Amino acid sequence: MNEKKICFIICSSNRLYTEECLHYINHLNVPEGYQVDALTVEDAKSMASGYNEGMQASDAKYKVYLHQDVFIINHNFIPDILDIFQKDSQIGMIGMIGSPKLPANGIMWEGDRCGAIYVPAYFHDALFCPGRCGLTEVEAVDGLLMATQYDIPWREDLFDKWDFYDCSQSQEFLRRGYKVVVPDIEEPWCYHDSTLANLSAYEGERLKFQEEYFGEKEETIQEECKVTVVVTSHDRMGQLQDTVDWLERAGGVFRTLS
Repeated sequence: MNEKKICFIICSSNRLYTEECLHYINHLNVPEGYQVDALTVEDAKSMASGYNEGMQASDAKYKVYLHQDVFIINHNFIPDILDIFQKDSQIGMIGMIGSPKLPANGIMWEGDRCGAIYVPAYFHDALFCPGRCGLTEVEAVDGLLMATQYDIPWREDLFDKWDFYDCSQSQEFLRRGYKVVVPDIEEPWCYHDSTLANLSAYEGERLKFQEEYFGEKEETIQEECKVTVVVTSHDRMGQLQDTVDWLERAGGVFRTLS
């Protein structure tokens, strides 16, 4: 393992995006004595599979996994992440956006987040900044950029699509006793030129994540998913009885309001 080397790993499906991403990487400040490398993985079967391939191909201690449409605009990105890692050997991963407490359904975007990135103007706000929180330990970081100082296999055995690989990898670091953090970001370190995502496999991957990491939270999930049904029943006793039967089968509670 080369402790003076940083490798940027990109799953590439668009040449122009990848070239732009590499352009920004090539203009980063590199501390004296360090080497920088970049690996692109073409035609990956999944994000986890592609990142495993890149991880195994590099001897760099520090690896930065990022989307092809992420452009690092903080010229001191490398010194900044090295400073964080070298001050605390228990920090295993750094991300730009993170969830201090993942919601029970595993969807980080439905809970509180910290960090900052620039996003396209069509998202109505060119700056996504949930709030400056100092260096913050989180339960998951967004996969747009994930920097590590230890190699832990990506769970391609579970996540064979393009969703939840990031939350999964965050949990794998936590399982091994490492911290996952978001830096104290005053100005965004990168621009994410994201487009509308294909979410056709999202729910299936979410359920895998939930079962693998949050199996013990099923009761909490059910508690958060209560539904209230209001029925007006004047001259509709048959329909009312059908509704009562359905509620009883679903484990619900029926109350009559006068």
